[in-house]
Amino acid sequence: MAVAQPKLEKESEDCSLLPLVHDIIKCMDKDSQDVHQELAKLKAKIQEAREQISNMPGIDSSPVEQQQQLATLREQVRTKNQLLQKYKSLCMFDVPKAS
Repeated sequence: MAVAQPKLEKESEDCSLLPLVHDIIKCMDKDSQDVHQELAKLKAKIQEAREQISNMPGIDSSPVEQQQQLATLREQVRTKNQLLQKYKSLCMFDVPKAS
């Protein structure tokens, strides 16, 4: 679990543009020459975000198609839950109780 947490923190950090904007503002306040470098970092981060968005599954589907897929999946879950309840009620299986 400890290994997965740093990855999750890195993913959430990758999505944040606020620290870069803050650095740009600090450079502008100081009249620093690093503004162009910080702006390039921001531009690269925005481009990376665009690429991640374009690679997301379902991004090429219209909202109507996504709603139809969602309705189909919900119906499948509902049907499977009904079947599961039906099979449970048949009592065909002798499940040993843990003691």
